[in-house]
Amino acid sequence: MATIITQKELNQIIWNACGTFRGVIDPSEYKDYILTMLFIKYVSDVYRDKHDEHLKKYDGDAERAEYAMKHERFIVPKNSTFDSLFEHRNDSNIGELINTALIDFEEANREKLSSEDGSSIFRNIDFNSNKLGETKDRNTRLKNLLIDFGDEKLNLWPSHLQGTDIIGDAYEYLISNFASDAGKKAGEFYTPSEVSTLLAKLVKSKPGSRICDPTCGSGSLLIKAGKEVESNDFALFGQEANGNTWALAIMNMFLHGFDNATIRWGDTLNNPKLKEWDALMKFDTVVANPPFSLDKWGADDAASDKYNRFWRGVPPKSKGDWAFITHMIETTYEWTGKVGVVVPHGVLFRGASEWKIRQKTIEENLLEAVIWLPANLFFGTGIPAAILIFNRGKKDHTNVLFIDASQGFETAKNQNKLRPEDIAKIVETYAVFHEGKSPRGIIEEKYSFVATFEEIKENEFNLNIPRYVDTFVEEEEVDITAVQKEIAELNAELVKTEKEMEGYIRELGF
Repeated sequence: MATIITQKELNQIIWNACGTFRGVIDPSEYKDYILTMLFIKYVSDVYRDKHDEHLKKYDGDAERAEYAMKHERFIVPKNSTFDSLFEHRNDSNIGELINTALIDFEEANREKLSSEDGSSIFRNIDFNSNKLGETKDRNTRLKNLLIDFGDEKLNLWPSHLQGTDIIGDAYEYLISNFASDAGKKAGEFYTPSEVSTLLAKLVKSKPGSRICDPTCGSGSLLIKAGKEVESNDFALFGQEANGNTWALAIMNMFLHGFDNATIRWGDTLNNPKLKEWDALMKFDTVVANPPFSLDKWGADDAASDKYNRFWRGVPPKSKGDWAFITHMIETTYEWTGKVGVVVPHGVLFRGASEWKIRQKTIEENLLEAVIWLPANLFFGTGIPAAILIFNRGKKDHTNVLFIDASQGFETAKNQNKLRPEDIAKIVETYAVFHEGKSPRGIIEEKYSFVATFEEIKENEFNLNIPRYVDTFVEEEEVDITAVQKEIAELNAELVKTEKEMEGYIRELGF
């Protein structure tokens, strides 16, 4: 029996494979090749494992085993298996063979792996592309890639992995490292793990919930939200505008075992795809880390939106933050839905149409919490951010919780990170408020405060944290007399030292 691979070993093997493309193409591109190969290796090993199980069950009857395989998670044509590609690693047309393998694999699983319009999740990935080098160099790189993934330790059968999370976690490990390397582009496909964990815990869904992320990226936040449910009884839904990132999300769901997740490709604001009949689908929980202050988000058509999402007002053309927030609120169940969203600080206090929308949501008693996050948490941007929690089931009071969590973090290599204790403190503080144990006032000095509707109204619906959480630290009083005395003593010491120096200089004959 093969040795069970550890998460650390798996991460290292796959990360080593990344060396195939370093210096050849941009990190934001080579992630597609590495993660696609990981996906193919995983489904191939799982398929082989299941086939062996059926052969054993049916006493070696290959025909019955093949029939049973038609009802498994995936159908994997022989030429699409990793083993087949590995056998042909020295072929002069290996790039073309990999492309064909992907096409045939997707065709055999079209209902699971294609978009509504039939677009392929592999449509933008070309292992025979000239950008991977001239034919000889390209073939060498692809051969090395197959050898890396052919490492005997990299056996991805479930019986050796004790479940599928180890693969999903390796996938997210790679995404996070690609996000670090990809710089500014990283935010397009990945939300830092700690932020996803925090948001998922804050909106913790009940069993039976529908959970949605309308800007799901590679799906990490949506997966975290699902894992917070204390059962397997939930449904995941997502939409992503970027085609490459949508493909990553599809694969990520399968690698985590969420085969029934519904992930659509399209622009959520201008072309929402998650619908039932002619209406927008409703959810128990909606979470998102939308693109900050998105320009040209579709303001010109928002006033005539067929779903009437923007009845509170149309956000500015150059800042789509409240457009995403409004969409999220409108797609939750009216009396029970909950929204958790990451936003730039400007959302808390900007004026004009944003002020009017903010005012209305507060007057509707939808806003439950404002959490100020540490700076520099996100890849490719130092923009400070906050988390807003909206609760459509908030009935007993009109108060809002404010948390200044900006000082709780550790400094990492490329950006700051929330520590487990930082996440726990935020979640515990929110739980105290949410459960009604702190109706108003200070929960913790210089950290959290519960404001009434009247106090927020007095602040003209400005949600800037310093207006509610007093973080001012008084400086110690300076004893002027003592300072003057110390200065006089230092001056006297200086005069004495200068005289001694003059004496030494005379002795030396200068």
